[in-house]
Amino acid sequence: MHLDLDLTETIIPFLAAFAVSAVSGKFLIPFLRRLKAGQTERDDGPQSHIQKTGTPNMGGIMILLGVVAGCILPFRGSRQTIPVLILTLGFGLIGFADDYIKVTKKSSDGLLAWQKMLLQIVLAVIFSIYVQKVHSIPLTMKIPFMPGHVIDLGILNTAALVFIAVATVNGTNFTDGVDGLASCVTVAAAVFFVIAAAAASSGVIIAGTSMIGALLGFLLYNAYPAKVFMGDTGSLALGGFVTGMAYMLQLPLFIPIVGFIYFIEVVSVIIQVTWFKKTGGKRFFRMAPIHHHFELGGWSEVRVVAVFTIVTVILAAVALLGL
Repeated sequence: MHLDLDLTETIIPFLAAFAVSAVSGKFLIPFLRRLKAGQTERDDGPQSHIQKTGTPNMGGIMILLGVVAGCILPFRGSRQTIPVLILTLGFGLIGFADDYIKVTKKSSDGLLAWQKMLLQIVLAVIFSIYVQKVHSIPLTMKIPFMPGHVIDLGILNTAALVFIAVATVNGTNFTDGVDGLASCVTVAAAVFFVIAAAAASSGVIIAGTSMIGALLGFLLYNAYPAKVFMGDTGSLALGGFVTGMAYMLQLPLFIPIVGFIYFIEVVSVIIQVTWFKKTGGKRFFRMAPIHHHFELGGWSEVRVVAVFTIVTVILAAVALLGL
């Protein structure tokens, strides 16, 4: 694999995104406290999480600011980052609306499920049209471990994109339940996409390094014990980023590999709900999403983050072999 790395396209966006994300936390977190934009924990969640009630939410704004800064501030940037930004910021705005409703209602319930789903589908369709019409990027998908082979679903390509986008976004959303988990897992996934972009000489590498920098800046405040949560503003944005990077590089079929944690988080919820209904109230896991299952089994939050991140790093290495 030949890597076409330009330090201007990697280091500068990374540093700019890190700086903006880290510095913005110094101002945003106190501001969110003054707004009383605190997290409202679920009563049926792990008891250890009840004490987190009141921790400032909507910290995902820091991530978005960092990513935008990394993509546009240091130099001319790349036109190829625009589609990634559209999905990242678009899903981030949907998450922001959800968080804002939660904050104003002082509740763990935000947008209605159908409202959130409809907005996600509309955004995914807009992205599909945009990348094809404006950037002339096909929605064909490279097949892992089969170099030179792609899948083209024809008229179903957009439907596949919508499904993959919604599934990925909700996977990142479910992953955001332990201090630093979604951030660390996504940093590992972003490294994979940066290497893939370098191998393809793609300008989306700027978006990838910017996201890594923004997440590391955010982790200064979000690592256990968290001083701020990303909220849906951040978790949905991460799903948009992963989907955008994957489609710009024609790698959506690699998401189940490098994003295995997102996938298993969603699957654990589906299994739990289905099992609960089929058995009349019995639970398959101690609690879902699956990171809570391990917490209730005695794992600390730090251990959950470490293990899940290690799994992602290993699978990212496997995915690189699949290129």
